[in-house]
Order: sequence, then C-alpha cells, then structure tokens
Amino acid sequence: MDTYGAPLRDMRFILDKLVGIDAIAALPGCEEADPELIYSILEEADKFAAGVLAPLNKVGDAQGCRLEGEQVVVPDGWQDAWDQFVASGWLGLSLPVEYGGQGLPKALWAPVWEMWFSANLAFTMLPQLTLGQTEALEMAADPAMKALYLPKIVSGEWACNMSLTEPQAGSDLAAVRMRAEDAGDGSYRLFGQKIFISYGDHELADNIVHLVLARLPDAPPGIKGISLFLVPKYLINEDGSPGTRNDVRAVSLEHKMGIHGSPTCTLAYGDQGGAVGYLVGELNRGIEYMFVMMNDARFGVSVHGVGLAERAYQMALRYANERVQGRNAVSGEVGQPIVRHADVKRQLLSMRTRLFAMRALVYTAAGWFDRAKHNPDAAFADRCRRYIDLLMPVLKAWNTETGNIVCDDAIQVFGGMGFVEETGVAQHYRDSRVTRIYEGTTGIQANDLVGRKILRENGATLRELIADIRTEVLALAEVPALAKHAQALSGNVGDLERAAEFLLANGKSQPGTVQAAAVPFMHLSGLVCAGWRVAQAARAAQAELAGTPANGDYLHGVLAIADFWFASYAPQVRAYAETVSASACVAAAPESALIA
Repeated sequence: MDTYGAPLRDMRFILDKLVGIDAIAALPGCEEADPELIYSILEEADKFAAGVLAPLNKVGDAQGCRLEGEQVVVPDGWQDAWDQFVASGWLGLSLPVEYGGQGLPKALWAPVWEMWFSANLAFTMLPQLTLGQTEALEMAADPAMKALYLPKIVSGEWACNMSLTEPQAGSDLAAVRMRAEDAGDGSYRLFGQKIFISYGDHELADNIVHLVLARLPDAPPGIKGISLFLVPKYLINEDGSPGTRNDVRAVSLEHKMGIHGSPTCTLAYGDQGGAVGYLVGELNRGIEYMFVMMNDARFGVSVHGVGLAERAYQMALRYANERVQGRNAVSGEVGQPIVRHADVKRQLLSMRTRLFAMRALVYTAAGWFDRAKHNPDAAFADRCRRYIDLLMPVLKAWNTETGNIVCDDAIQVFGGMGFVEETGVAQHYRDSRVTRIYEGTTGIQANDLVGRKILRENGATLRELIADIRTEVLALAEVPALAKHAQALSGNVGDLERAAEFLLANGKSQPGTVQAAAVPFMHLSGLVCAGWRVAQAARAAQAELAGTPANGDYLHGVLAIADFWFASYAPQVRAYAETVSASACVAAAPESALIA
C-alpha cells in the first residue's frame, strides 16, 4: 500500500508555467539546464526514489538507530542506498562544478529533492546536510581548506553535519558555551557538548565534517563572539586520507517521535584532551556563516513539508479508492469506495489543493534563487534575492505547518486504520511533526519575518511583492472565467497590506503586541502568496485550454484546485488579518489567565 511515485505532471506544469524553466535555462551559467534534460533527470530521480529509497522508509522507522559502544549503527539498507546515491552523482546535482558537482539550477533541485524527502526523509537528511555546508565553506573557507575538503564533500566520500545547538542554549545561539582554544599551530582545541545533531555520527561515509559553533575565552559576549570551526571525525593525513580518530564522539542518541532512521546525536568534544578544529573564515563571524547554512536548511525543510504531505496524500487517495464502506448519501448506492462520499472527497481535495499551493510557492522561490545568482540584470537579481530573504521564514513555517496538516488529514481519511501503525500512514505524520521545529520553530520564523524582514526595512520589499501580486490580480481579471478569483485575491492582498501597516505602526511602541501577532501574520502571508501562485496556475491552465491540449483533464483539475482554494482558503485570510489587529489581548493577558 505504501508505494511512491513522483507527481511529475504537477512538477512539470509548475516548472513550465510558474517558474519559467525555459527562461532560467537561458541565463548565463544555466545553459546546461535544457528543459528536456531536466525532465529526463526528474524521471530518473523518480526511479531512484521509488525503487531504492521508498522501500527502506518503513525499515528505518521500525529499526531506528542504535549506539554500540562508540559506533552509531543505522538501519539495514542505509549503506547500500548511500553508496548508490553517491555513485549515481545525485549529491552533486546543484553543487559547484569546480569541486566536482554539476552546478544545475535550484529550480531542478527542488522537485528532485522533494521526491527523495517523500520517499525517505530520514535517509535524505544525510545528503541534504551537504548543501548548506558546501555553500558556507565556499563563501568563508580559505583556499587550502576548500581544496582539501570540498571535493570530498561534494563527491559524498565525506559527510557533513551542523553542530550548533547546546543543552542550555536551544535556539538562543548567543548562549553557546562550546570553548575553543588556540593551539598555536594554526589549529584549535574544542571542548563542550552539542545536542540534537542530525547524523552527528555514523559509518556511512569515510569521514564526517562537523561545522561547529564555539567561542574563544576572550571573545566578546553574545553572538558577536561566536566563531565557526571545522572539526573532522578523523584527522587528515598528509596524503589527504582520513587518519586517526579525533576527540569527538556520540555519547547518546535521541529517542524521537519520528524520523527514526536518522541518528540524532549528543556529541561530546574534547573529553580526551581537545577536539582538533580549524577556523572557518574570520574569528567572531560564526553566526554570519551559520546563517548561510541555516538559510539553505530552512529552504530544504520547506521542501520536507511538501514531500511528506505528498506521500501521505498518495496513501490516503489510494486507500479511499480501495476502501468500500457505507451508503452514498447522494446516490443511495452501497458497495462503493469511500472516495465517493462527499466529505471524503472534500478531505482529499483539501489535501490536493494545499499540496499544489505549497509546491507552487516553493518552486517559485527556487526559481528566485537561480535568477538572483545568474540574472545579468542587477536590479532584477537583487529583487529576487530580497524576495527570498523576505519569504524564507514563510516558506519554512507555512509549508511545514501546512504539510503537517495534510499528513494529519491523511490519517483522518483512513479512519481508525490510520491510527494503526501497520497501515504506515501514521509514520508520515510522526516524521513531519519535527519539520515545524527544525531550523527554528514557527514562532521563531514568524518573529524573523516581522522583526528582521519587515520592520527593519520599513516594509519596502513587502510592498514590492504586494505590487507584483496586484499585477496578477489585473491579469486574472482580464479572464472572464477567473474574474471571481481576481476579486478574492484582491481582497486578500488588501488584508495583507492592512495587517502589515498595523505591524509597522506599532513595531516600536507595542513590541509585545507585534510579537503576539507574528504567527497569525505569517499564516496570512503564506495564504496570500500561495493564493497568488494558484491564481497564476489557473490563468495558465485557462489559456492552454483555449487550444486543444492533450492534457485537458489535468488542466481542468488545476482549475478545480483554484476554485477550491479561493472558496476554502482565501476566506481564512480575513480571519488572520483580524487576529493580527487584535493581538494586544495576548500581550495584555495576565499570567493568571494561564492557570486553570
């Protein structure tokens, strides 16, 4: 029952009509991204996801990981899958050519990695860690460090992780206590503990590169005194091969609600004299470099939300078409699958619509990455970069919140069988729940959106984005069949604008109210931006239907998705906007209100 096949028609439609993959392929440095090549890569990635990764998903969930002495043991099949992944060159798909990667656009990265996250999130978290670490090293490391480490990382010979969080610090990285001492020979010795480190240790690769936040004894307090260090699991011999074991070890594994196949470690550094580490970039700029990794990780986690929701939806749809139960309230028929019951159909259409909107939004952002990096029009590239910065917390928080809802709805379609682990659908809900926490909780993302992105620049980039959405409203209004959607989207944009002006007006005088309004504002922003992408998809489908397309059934389905979106989700925008403007009640509530 729990098989997987990539939604290739959705992927291609969104890449063609919303992202503009042809235009991206025409950018300098993207010439290899011919659409035909991209579609052939998507088909091959689908085969790898369905044939290699998906069959291991339940294995990883059932077996989990274990610590035997000082060795972390991963589930059966993980080593073979990793070896195939590396040998097939999948790891280097979007990584720099000069270090052995293929340098293909992020617009291709997003659908390919969505497939792998759908098929087996616990496994795919390992290669995902390579992406942000490569970017951080490429930006900050000196030439010798790049030459030594990046080819091995990009090839998959060596693995990576982010070693950031500590027991007393959590998300407050200003409280990091990991100590680094200058050894006087160009290296440092690190002492302390890190927790919640995904793939903190394993034997899948020949070496592991830990990127570690730490501070020197005389460093300034807070985040201004944190530096980034590279700590290899095995010290490197003169010939570049792994040598003796460094002083860093996994001392425990977390017992988690989900993603059991991913070892989440507590790492001890320096218990036997000091873990040898090397400074990345300059002293006291570690947080700056960390955000390079963090931004890439946040984007990846937004794709987690899509991938897991897709897997859960496929299971729910298959079950609803096979499960026979009850009498149809409309036709009176018995012996029919439950997909014909109106409420089950509503649930499935709700899931499908949310999925389409999430995918459209995140692929659009992937296209912005490519345009920001490669477009020769400096002003346009800068706008794309600012759109990414503005919406990154929305992508991460709204996609994961929505993806978790879709996984929850899948259990509801199964009814009581969804609560039984043997059916498999509960795993996707359990696996998806952590995505709302990874790389900063929803509240942290929302406060980043409001405080660091909107208030700091007085709403300038948001106003540009709103102007772009209003342009879509005008184009939509020119299509008679979609005029009602234009009206709904126009109302949504107005609500977004008014809510933003409320935040801007109260940001300095009522910071508590603004922080209390941040999460509702994030949901509002996600709904409006996703609605924008759904509207453009409907307009593209309507235009294509004016001819005699071979995929007419699919295009009518896209229009039905837009109908459902604007009937069911667009009205929620007004409620979130009103919640934003009424958030003073949270700041004013006494602590006694929290006590029963």
